[in-house]
Amino acid sequence: MPIIEETRTGFRRPGLVLALLAFAQLIISIDYNIVYVALPEIGDGLGFSAQSLQWVISAYAVAFGGFLLLGGRAVDLFGPRRMFVLGLTLYAVASLAGGLADAPWLLVAARAVQGLGGALLFPATLTLVSTGFAEGRERNRAFAVWGTAGGSGMILGSLLGGVLTQAFGWTAVFYVNVPLAAAAALAALPLITSSALPRAASRRFDLGGALTATTGTTLVVFALVQGPESGWTAGPVLAAAAAGAGLLAVFIAIQARGKDPLLPLGLLRGRDLSAGALVTFLYMATFGTLLYFLTVYFQLVQGYGALRTGVAFLVPMAAIVAGSQLAGRLATARGVRATMIASLLVGLLGTLIVAASLAVDASYLALVPGLVVLGLGQGAGYTLMFGAATAGTSAAQQGIASGVASTAQQIGGAVGLAILVAIANSPGIGLTGEALRAATTDGLRTAMYIAAAGIGLTALAALGFTPARHGSADAPTTTKIAA
Repeated sequence: MPIIEETRTGFRRPGLVLALLAFAQLIISIDYNIVYVALPEIGDGLGFSAQSLQWVISAYAVAFGGFLLLGGRAVDLFGPRRMFVLGLTLYAVASLAGGLADAPWLLVAARAVQGLGGALLFPATLTLVSTGFAEGRERNRAFAVWGTAGGSGMILGSLLGGVLTQAFGWTAVFYVNVPLAAAAALAALPLITSSALPRAASRRFDLGGALTATTGTTLVVFALVQGPESGWTAGPVLAAAAAGAGLLAVFIAIQARGKDPLLPLGLLRGRDLSAGALVTFLYMATFGTLLYFLTVYFQLVQGYGALRTGVAFLVPMAAIVAGSQLAGRLATARGVRATMIASLLVGLLGTLIVAASLAVDASYLALVPGLVVLGLGQGAGYTLMFGAATAGTSAAQQGIASGVASTAQQIGGAVGLAILVAIANSPGIGLTGEALRAATTDGLRTAMYIAAAGIGLTALAALGFTPARHGSADAPTTTKIAA
């Protein structure tokens, strides 16, 4: 396969494009959490059972995690611009369908389509940031803006969900996405030009790899999501886990023999991508669970309502924004690996401070120092890890590399939450009233200490990234593109 060298010229209007990419990432992040606070009203309004209500959340997570590899490869084959617009379109249509849903199965189906949209949109957005901005200061700044949107959006979703649900009812958390996603899709058409964007020249599609990867990953994510609800020894959970593992083994065999595989296995031997997959897995298994535990603490222990819980997250959101912006500047001056490790250590310290501050009668002000330190480290780490994971990958394979890193992110979040929730809930089994509040606090504190230990492991894993290349921060980037 011949290789063409193309000097990246970037976007004609880079500032507007970066704002659009950050806005798309904000939509993805908000959608993760905006539904949480509306769940009680959704359950009452549509008649969900206590057992089925979780699938308003899980349908999104399963589809998102299951289709990421397919979405990443589609970005390489058909171009990030097309997948960016298609992902946003699916978000808008599915959000409208969710707001109009009058039966539980319709809402669950709409959430699954939202997840599919996210699986196309996330790798497309990450690829556009990675390939559209020159290596060094320009790209670090782009990732800082992108990471700010992603990190703060997860918290903003909780606040926005509380405001919309209280003011307009649960349907508003779906309707709000429709104009946002539609406007972003329309803006992409003139702003993101395809002339300088990389795309794999081969248009052959690995159907066997796509089917086994998507079905296998979906079943594994289903097992991880359903396990805490049904029990890890439940028949459907064990069957899904076994079938998913078997299909993924078949997928690897297909990739090893295929001429044009969905996932070229040689990519996984790259230092940055292999380290990045491990870092994103551990980051989400640790940092990614803390928002859930803080929500439980605020609502079940402190008795906050949905709106007050959202307001309580404004402090860590501000810290995440500050950490994201600081990370971009430090990465340019000190290198991505050193900054990534430092951010994880700061987040580790913040997690320990927050865990030590948890108490049944603690005031919100007692938590603020820990939340600030935690937010700084969390925001900086999120900003850097995806760019570090895909740094050594050619432009024409950025989509699938982004899919690998984000699949590790999704599975890591599901694994970490399943393990840490079980630990957090165990002290309160069978208790009620004040005893339950005290036991819940103890369980949350223990889970956060374990998460802190996991963050320490993440910092060790980040040592696997390529050290900084001095003197290249502002050098023009030449990309090898398969033709």
